[in-house]
Amino acid sequence: MPSTTRPLIDARDVHGGYGGMNILNGINMTLEADEVGVIVGPNGAGKSTMLKAVFGLLHVNQGEILLNGQPIQNLPPNQLVQRGMGFVPQEKNVFPSLSVQENLEMGAFLKPQNVKRMLAQIYEFFPPLYEKRRQPAGELSGGQRQMVAMGRALMAEPSLLLLDEPTAGLSPLYMNEIFDRVKQINAAGVGILMVEQNAKQALAIADKGFVLAAGQNRFTDTGAALLADPDVAKSFLGG
Repeated sequence: MPSTTRPLIDARDVHGGYGGMNILNGINMTLEADEVGVIVGPNGAGKSTMLKAVFGLLHVNQGEILLNGQPIQNLPPNQLVQRGMGFVPQEKNVFPSLSVQENLEMGAFLKPQNVKRMLAQIYEFFPPLYEKRRQPAGELSGGQRQMVAMGRALMAEPSLLLLDEPTAGLSPLYMNEIFDRVKQINAAGVGILMVEQNAKQALAIADKGFVLAAGQNRFTDTGAALLADPDVAKSFLGG
């Protein structure tokens, strides 16, 4: 019998942009609850724009976005957090003057009764943060700040975590560390949809990959299939 389970996220023919100009021109994306989805493509393809559309930071003027079968397009972000979505922007994603632990606690404002339990889980995901929990987040390395930002989003116990270029500007060591943590978080039951500039490494951990160009889907397949596709490699992965 065919599965009757609904996708975690289902975006259909999504159009949207800024100032009356569309950047997204009919994007389709489907992600199951246990999957890692990766959005790649050239600069200006609409990757981060699509992530912002999913999180209610961009007006969708055509199409629909469903979360667990329910339409969510153009809902404000605070309502999306309540419905189980977390978002980690690429920049300015920590409170630099607050300690690591204070940053994490800020993420649990909807579920204050769960702070102790969730802190323990975040420190399990990101052991370096426990050692630096009293240190101001602004004093951390770029990779550790990214861990804080991801940890804060996870404190609200989302079913879907959106990551906008989580390895941008990081050393290869921290890049691999972040990808390892993404896999661990997904294995713990959180769906992941992320935009990545390190396309080859990201597709290697992706259950689904979405290659965008000019605000449209160019290729959609498993991460492994996209890595093995010579057309994808030639056009989007540097050969």
